[in-house]
Amino acid sequence: MKIIKHKQITWIDFENPGSDDITYLQENFNIHPLAIEELVTPTYQPKVVQYDNCLFLSIHIPLFDVEHRTTYPGELDIILTSNHLITSHRQSIYQLTKFLEDLEKSEGKRRLSLETTPAHLLYSLIEILLNSCFPRLNHINQKLDYIETQVFAEKEKEMVFEISVLKRDILNFRRTLKPQRSILESIIQKDHPFIPLETKIYFQDLIGTNIRLWNLLESQKETIEALEATNNSLLSNKLDLTMKVLTIFSAVLLPMTVYSNMLAMSAQIPFGQSPNAFWIHAGLMVLLSIVTITIFRRKKWL
Repeated sequence: MKIIKHKQITWIDFENPGSDDITYLQENFNIHPLAIEELVTPTYQPKVVQYDNCLFLSIHIPLFDVEHRTTYPGELDIILTSNHLITSHRQSIYQLTKFLEDLEKSEGKRRLSLETTPAHLLYSLIEILLNSCFPRLNHINQKLDYIETQVFAEKEKEMVFEISVLKRDILNFRRTLKPQRSILESIIQKDHPFIPLETKIYFQDLIGTNIRLWNLLESQKETIEALEATNNSLLSNKLDLTMKVLTIFSAVLLPMTVYSNMLAMSAQIPFGQSPNAFWIHAGLMVLLSIVTITIFRRKKWL
């Protein structure tokens, strides 16, 4: 548990809260029991709930799993009262931890974020979390450029897996980010006693940030789908070319195979007594292959 206090505003953060943390909240704060229960109950959909003495929010933050190379939603539960901002999360959120450390070290930053109301602090926190998504999207753009280069460098097979991994990452990012806009719109559209009217313009700005992120994700989704289609087309063309070469090779060998089988079925092999019999039959086979290739070229099959 970490506590940041400035004048009348207090921010309390719990990482992976346990029974002792819940007891601390129950004993020291007049918070609705259902709101406290939400802190320890996983929420799969973001939501905003207004209680008599607090406002509860559950939002999902796009986090990155380095091992599996994909984005996953990190749940952040928030309780807002007249003087307190209480946050709870099960996963470590680097941007949130850094924001806490900056507030601990800097009196000026505490004045900026904790001078007026907890709603202003909430805005600052969500702004940091949303802005942290832009470097992630820039990294995805770099991966898209790399995949594009490799696709046209005749490394289509190697890129099949890379395209699938990046496509999954973009899909999970979109699934995590999209519902958050409804949370911000709910804060603006409804009258919440713990969200002062003058702060709603700030949350409107967060909606604009969310829209910019979504537009970038839409562009990346279209790009990876186009690259996947191009990669599949190049792979298909390579496979068609390989099958064409094998088919021609088989067709050229077919007359020679028939000729050699006919010789095997005959008791008296033509030119069998000649010392040059092998070379005579080999020459005839070569002649058959030349005739076959000539016919293919006239038919424009080659």
